[in-house]
Formats: sequence, structure tokens, C-alpha cells
Amino acid sequence: MRVSDKFWQHIKVAKKFCWKQKAYKFVLLKKFKFHTMNKAELIAKLADDAGITKTQANAALDSFTEAVTKSLKGGGKVTLVGFGTFSVSKRAARNGRNPQTGAVIKIKAKKVAKFKAGKELSAKL
Repeated sequence: MRVSDKFWQHIKVAKKFCWKQKAYKFVLLKKFKFHTMNKAELIAKLADDAGITKTQANAALDSFTEAVTKSLKGGGKVTLVGFGTFSVSKRAARNGRNPQTGAVIKIKAKKVAKFKAGKELSAKL
């Protein structure tokens, strides 16, 4: 049985015993030890691996995100060989529904950021 199958089985069981969403998420996080890394933890990891201060790592991360943002705003792509590609995708206008009332609403067209994992990253996952 794959880990993902076990995960969904635990969700079903956790939903039966935990009426609040936060409670069963806690049960699942405890069981499977999932962790979401935040910016502070990423900066600490970068600083430790590169042997630099956290301030320098923060500046480097901010510079990276700013450079990617500028490139995407200009309509370009950012490709990191082996890691992946950041690009811009256009979403067409569409009709949606208001979940509270069920009324049809119009959703405007917009541009969204997209990331496609590279070959090496995909292989490591």
C-alpha cells in the first residue's frame, strides 16, 4: 500500500472522530509528519548550508524573488536547469458561483504565475 493510500485512509478515520477540521489536520500532521517550510526556516537553512549570516541569506532570497517577479512581469520566463521553470499563464474570463448564495458571478481574466518542475527535481521526488 502506498503512502498516499494510507494518508487518505487516515483522513477518513480522522474525519469520523474529529468534528473540527483543525483537529483532524493535527492528527494527520502528527501521523505522517508533514511539514511546511516557512520563509524564516528557509532563510535559516540557506544560511547554514552556505555558511553565511541569516541577514545575507534573507537579502539573497529577497533578491531572487524580486528578479523572478520582474522577469515574469515583463512576460519572460526564468529557467533553472534541473530545478524548474517559472512562467506566466493567462486565465480566461469565466463564470463562477457564489458558494453562499449559489448566484452566478463573472470572474475576470488574469495572469497567473506557473512553475513546472525540472527533470532532476521530479526524479528526486
